[in-house]
Amino acid sequence: MPTPNAIPVAHNANSAAAIAKQERLLAELRALPSLIVALSGGADSVYLAWAAWKALGPKALSVTAISASYSAHDREQVELFLRDTPVEHLFIETNELADPRYAANNSERCYFCKDELFNALDRLASQRGIAAVAYGINADDTNDFRPGHRAANEHRVLAPLLDAGLTKAEIRELSRLAGLPTWDRPASACLSSRIPYGTKVTLENLAQIERGEAALRELGFKQFRLRHHDTLALIEIAQDELPRALDSQMAALISSRVKQVGYRDVAIDPQGYRQGSLNLLARISSGMRAGPSRAPSTPPPISTEPNTPNLRILK
Repeated sequence: MPTPNAIPVAHNANSAAAIAKQERLLAELRALPSLIVALSGGADSVYLAWAAWKALGPKALSVTAISASYSAHDREQVELFLRDTPVEHLFIETNELADPRYAANNSERCYFCKDELFNALDRLASQRGIAAVAYGINADDTNDFRPGHRAANEHRVLAPLLDAGLTKAEIRELSRLAGLPTWDRPASACLSSRIPYGTKVTLENLAQIERGEAALRELGFKQFRLRHHDTLALIEIAQDELPRALDSQMAALISSRVKQVGYRDVAIDPQGYRQGSLNLLARISSGMRAGPSRAPSTPPPISTEPNTPNLRILK
């Protein structure tokens, strides 16, 4: 079990540079009287929760928000972390789906989600007399379209990993050195991120996506997304796993398993998994660079017609 005084050992120059940034991060966290960390279960938020615990001990509280868009698999990752690291922690409930602006699912959906989350964390901080709230955006995330970051700015939520200049690769390396179970966890996002902008988010399609992705996980795939297009499941799988998915027998098995959760058609995207592919469409549609400065217009949905070039519907 890691302890607050455990110091990772640098094995190479990259590790040493990352550890130097970590020392800056810990120094900034120690300067805080107390802190709430938004803990989703991904590599970034788990590392930040660990760093806050290391710096502040019981004065750091990690909080995980449970909602319809939060998968059971993500909760399992949080519980795995909590099993070996005795951070102060709470599960709370949020209900972003009750906001019709969120459910409408334009390219600002993440803003409304984070606004709901940070409102809940602000209330908790006020009730418990906790000085600040933080979340796990990192230096690489500024290269993607992040409307949630604007919500964080409006709520004055701290971004310690970003302020320390920590990249995703450095966070993974530091997590590995600290023995955190999420150091090599594939990138994750809420279930709503699988639904194209303009398609309403509902309890039903979130549950269907979760069941479909659970089926893919049971088949041994690690990095993937099931993009929900009404009756069509468009599956993106990481490049290193794609040949296995495209094997005729495995493709047939994928099709069968995913159809069992309610999809009529299943297709495997030959381009493979691309993180932030829906956000790329948002930037192209709005003609803007990545960043939270202004709201884009709603982008057109990706084409998923059976005759789309290179997209083969599985039988």
